[in-house]
Order: sequence, then C-alpha cells, then structure tokens
Amino acid sequence: MHFSIPDTQQLTDANGSTFMGYNIHINGVFHCTVRYRQLHNLHEQLKKEFGNDHLPHFPPKKLLPLTDGQLEERRSLLEKYIQIIGQDSKLVSSDLITGFLLSAQQETTNERKQELKLDIYTMNNYQISLRVLSTDRTEQVLAKACKHINLPLEYTSYFALFLIKKEENGDIVILRKLQDFESPYISYKSVHESNRIVIRKSYWDNDYDLELMTDPIALNLLYTQTVSDIERGWILCMKEVKSQLAHLQARLSKREYIELARTLKYYGYIQFVPCYCDYPKPKTKVLVAIGGQELSLRLIGQVVKEGSFKVTRMRCWRITATHNKQNIAAHSTASITSNLELSFEYLMSKDNLQWITISSEQAILMSGCLQSMVDQLLVKRNGIKPKPIEQHKGQWSYMKRDGSSHLISLDDPDVYPETSSTNGETTYPSSPARSLSRITHLRV
Repeated sequence: MHFSIPDTQQLTDANGSTFMGYNIHINGVFHCTVRYRQLHNLHEQLKKEFGNDHLPHFPPKKLLPLTDGQLEERRSLLEKYIQIIGQDSKLVSSDLITGFLLSAQQETTNERKQELKLDIYTMNNYQISLRVLSTDRTEQVLAKACKHINLPLEYTSYFALFLIKKEENGDIVILRKLQDFESPYISYKSVHESNRIVIRKSYWDNDYDLELMTDPIALNLLYTQTVSDIERGWILCMKEVKSQLAHLQARLSKREYIELARTLKYYGYIQFVPCYCDYPKPKTKVLVAIGGQELSLRLIGQVVKEGSFKVTRMRCWRITATHNKQNIAAHSTASITSNLELSFEYLMSKDNLQWITISSEQAILMSGCLQSMVDQLLVKRNGIKPKPIEQHKGQWSYMKRDGSSHLISLDDPDVYPETSSTNGETTYPSSPARSLSRITHLRV
C-alpha cells in the first residue's frame, strides 16, 4: 500500500478555531484529511492491540504553536509513520486501520449514511443495480453484487471491484482496484462521470479458472471478461485463432472459449496505457502488461520487441512521485499534475543487478499488481486458498476532528450517528470544518 501526505490544509471548526489538516493519499489518490490528534489516537489504539514494539515511532506532541518549519517537519514525520504502517501487511490489513480510513473518508466528504442505488458493471457492460448504504465498504458492496447475480459465496473472494475510465474512442483504462478501507459510493462520487465500477477476477494464478468454471455464474463472469479482453486486443491471438473463438462465441460454448483463450499470450494479464521506460535505452516507448508471474515490456516502433521480467527475479521496487498541486481543494475532482515512476531492481544474470524505471501515470497500479502477485504466490506456496468474505463484529473508537469519539463497527460504519430522518427529510448537524487555505509542497 502506497501512502503519502503530500500537503496540508488549514481548517476551522464550529467554534471558529483553526487547525491543520493532513491530506492522506493512498495509492496515488486523495483519500481523507485528518488532524494530528486523530492519528495520535489511532496510534494509541494500535499500541493496545499490537504492542509498542511492533509500531514505528510516532511524532511527539508540542506544547507551543508550531512554526511553518515545524509544521513541515510534522507533515514529513507523519508521512513516514503511515508509510511504515502501509508496509506491514498485518497492521495495514487490521480492522483498526481499515475502520479508521473508512471513517475518515466519510468525515472528510461529510457523507451521511443513506440507502441509495449504485451501479456495478460486468466487462460486457451488463449493469448490476444495487441498493447499498453510502457508507458500505468495498467488501460489502462486492458481496451484494455477487449475491445479486447468484454467485456462490465461496467464489466471491476470487473477484474484486475496479474503477475504470472509458475513453472517448471506447478504450478502457483500469484506474485502480477498490480497497476495503473505502466506500465505493464515496470514491465513485468523487471522480469523473465517464468512470464506472466493474467486477473482474482478482487472482493471478490461472489454475483457479478450473474450479470457477464448474459454476455457471462464475463461468459467465470469466467468459465476459475474456471476450472483452480479446476484443480490446489485451489478449493477443492470430487471425486463425480469432476465427475459432468467433465460432465458439456464436455457439455460446463458454467453457471451450475460455480454454482456448487460456493458451494465448497475455491471458490473465492487466494491460496498461503506453508509457516510457529506460530499458533498453532511455525514453523508450513501451506497452506494459502484468500477469503470469512477470512484467512484460513491448517496445513500440517499426518492429515490436518484447522483454519479460519475472517477478521472482525482482529484488525490490519503489515508487517515486513528484506532485505539483496548485490550490486544488482536497476533495476536488480537478486533475493533479503528477509524474510517477516505478523502478525495480532486477537480476539480469548471476551477480548482475540492474535498475529499470518505467514512467507512467499508472505506476502505482503497476506496483500494486506486483505486490498482490507476490502475496498470492506466497499464499499458494503455503497451500492456502483465497479467504471468503467474513463479517466483522468487533468495535473500535474513532475520534472525529472535533475531538468526540464514536464506537463504530466495520459492518455498520457511520461517523454521524446523530443524523435523523423525519417525514422523509433528513436533518444533519452543521459541518464540523470548512477549508480556509491550502499549504502545498513540491516533493520528490
């Protein structure tokens, strides 16, 4: 998980007092704005659950008002703190972190809990219209979508919700996989209308196909995704094979269609938009695809050449981001100029490690794909199957910006329990804070 706090903003509470808000970005996308004391309260709860020895150092409190230099130092230290948390799979996947981020997103957007319609799509544009709560987290919405189409519960965890962008020419760009610490409704509401939420398979090991194809609903989901990927050129096939696939599609021979597609290059891969790489030479234009335990580079030119980099030979990788934000409101839909780079150290040959850098707006998605691929390799090596979606019955305390605390559970999160509804009209308390100004930083 890639966390950052690239900037801050000054807010004012209901009493007219000002305070500093820290803008948390997750996987390259703005998620929430929180106060120092909210993060400190989270740290104290993490200490009780995991022990102080398992946590990074938290920036200490200050008795006197902070100078500009001290504010910048605190921002940097808080960023380092959450980045270390994000690198610990046990901590970042805990109910405490998930609940805190989910609640902070709701408070930041001032979204009240309400039932509403949310549309989820399959890859062939079939619309699944759901009744959800605005505060439902991703797993809850995914479970409702799968129940709506009668997918057996044990297969739900093999799929995930993705946010995609549909270009004017009909092309699709996968923006990111929705995570359980966010509300799909709130996340979707904050993006452009041309975006939509789709359901796609979430695993990299194509052997899982064999089990899923025994169920007619799971088979249909795999089939529609495979047809879409072939039509868009994400899966490569020769003219003769395309003719065979078209024949199978006309006969609705879904299983046979998938079995043939499974033999093709880039089946089960995620494709990315054209970008630039410094391999084999600087400023080389490439097409990146990730899947099959590798990152594939196709060099774009008169002759298409391909390079394959096995994830098991990558020693490490990192994301570098330079943000340039010019007074954009924290939850604005305005675009942010951002140069992102994914660099990985690769074992080219014995005792020969080489850094390779890809410059792409999808660099963080690429990094997430590599990480999930490694995680799934380790899970399979230990003989563990994907876990089914579970209910979370525990509670935790969420401190709001105004200092008040609320007991909240993951299965029923709501930071505004005082909201009431009378005669069909909803009454809300006044918003706890409004933006006054924004302090920006140029950061590498």
